[in-house]
Amino acid sequence: MGRERLVFDGWIAALGTASGTRVVLGHWPDSPFGPFSDVMLEDAGGRRTLLAPTARTAACIAGVYRFDEVRTAPVGVRVDGARWEVAAGPLDLWFSVGRRGPLGLALRAVPRPLARRPAWAALAAGPARLLPGVRTRGSARPGHRQWYAACDLRRITGAGAALDGADLGPLRPVLPPVRFGFGSAPATPALVRVVSTIETPASG
Repeated sequence: MGRERLVFDGWIAALGTASGTRVVLGHWPDSPFGPFSDVMLEDAGGRRTLLAPTARTAACIAGVYRFDEVRTAPVGVRVDGARWEVAAGPLDLWFSVGRRGPLGLALRAVPRPLARRPAWAALAAGPARLLPGVRTRGSARPGHRQWYAACDLRRITGAGAALDGADLGPLRPVLPPVRFGFGSAPATPALVRVVSTIETPASG
């Protein structure tokens, strides 16, 4: 059976809130579906929700990750310097990022063509395991393979969010770990520049 490879180049932001809800934003200026953004939520009770802008993007993401609910809703992202603002259906979110630390500066030196290769994800898998829950390659569903390459890292220093009009409280670590895929986000809230590659059975 043939394989299809999908490459998503953009940003992933992950943060926790005092309510226990954890938020993961994917912002993809370059993807097989054109520019788009999506949001994954896991509440204090462990319920996982996907907010995606179209049926096509929702089907792709839900085919790779695990959710209890999938909702199609506009997902808008506005970036103004260090501040990000997100409007995604029932979710209103803002967060601000700090300066790059040594790790962020080192990751920026990774050439983008190298970041797209599975061999690079394999090489980075060992160091990534020093961060609990973080994995650079794996599979969340049978027949799929996925690998990540980080190309930048900045800490999230402040955030606020409301879901269905209810304030989720101030910024907290991403704890307990989220359970959408084969690994979690780092516990420390962060914005990461990534190249995410998904290999799936070819359709048709």
